[in-house]
Amino acid sequence: MQPDVTADVAELDRILTSIEKVKDPEQMAEQIRELEMTASDPGLWDDPDNAQKITSKLSYTQAELKKLEGLRSRLTDLPVMYELAEEEGEGTELADEERKDLRAEIEAYEVKTMLSGDYDEREAVINIRSAAGGVDAADWAEMLMRMYTRWADKQGYKVDIYDISYAEEAGIKSATFVVHGDYTYGTLSVEQGTHRLVRISPFDNQGRRQTSFAEVEVLPVVETTDHIEIADSDLRVDVYRSSGPGGQSVNTTDSAVRLTHIPTGIVVTCQNEKDQHQNKASAMRVLQAKLLERKRLEERAEMDALKGDGGNSWGNQMRSYVLHPYQMVKDLRTNFEVNDPSKVLDGDIDGFLEAGIRWRMNEQSAAAEG
Repeated sequence: MQPDVTADVAELDRILTSIEKVKDPEQMAEQIRELEMTASDPGLWDDPDNAQKITSKLSYTQAELKKLEGLRSRLTDLPVMYELAEEEGEGTELADEERKDLRAEIEAYEVKTMLSGDYDEREAVINIRSAAGGVDAADWAEMLMRMYTRWADKQGYKVDIYDISYAEEAGIKSATFVVHGDYTYGTLSVEQGTHRLVRISPFDNQGRRQTSFAEVEVLPVVETTDHIEIADSDLRVDVYRSSGPGGQSVNTTDSAVRLTHIPTGIVVTCQNEKDQHQNKASAMRVLQAKLLERKRLEERAEMDALKGDGGNSWGNQMRSYVLHPYQMVKDLRTNFEVNDPSKVLDGDIDGFLEAGIRWRMNEQSAAAEG
């Protein structure tokens, strides 16, 4: 192999070895054996919620181990591909392509090892709301919702929409939805903040350029072990009729639920189900997630760990999407940018997610050293 290729393969081996030290394939294999024994218990499904957690954990761990072993196998085979190409006088291009693909996959997997926060492995609750910019901002909020749901679809993650409040002319005032999947909170949490759109407004008959804003909040799904208790006396429950775009009734019963947490003033609504009790249960999960996040931030403040936040908090501008006079999407924290906004808005945000996770890791390391 050429010296530069040899050095690149050695670098990939170093990265993959560091990943293996963190993930520990032997421990993963042992965990799989234990989960398989638990999953084979005939009484497992007597508790459906626990059974779902066990089977999901087993499936996820099996996939992770398979992925890790596959990367190691491909990296081991890579020098052989180059040797065969040199012997036969052709095929170097295929080896180069495999090396390029392998680097992308190993670096993407490396990012996953950085998700080690208290709630990173959980599923994500996403709240999007339109901000400054009028009808354009409402349209922008809906575009962002589509971007995240398209990303989830490409990853094979299920999305449950809890609530959408439609704007009068176009777009949405706000939306709340859950992205199901291991580590979706840790992955998507770097999306929190204000997203800015610059474009020629489709709602301006003079074709003027418009800047609009939408805010994204990402919360971890609450689990029973979190002990987020809400007293009945602290809660106001309102029920009303669900409605769709333009106020058109989509339900003939008062099934939509609005919860107000009186001590904090937090309001949560849910209207995706036809049953009032299901909507109340979903709204409670979102309210608990918001209170959990509030508790977490208060604890961090007490430890003086909020310094250097630099864009994680709701309301801080973190990314610009420019459609006119030029084409660019740029993250203001990481400086990662692409020149194809249409792909980004169609859910191709992995580059931004990886850059954001690496940036957060560096920020946390710098804060720890400081």
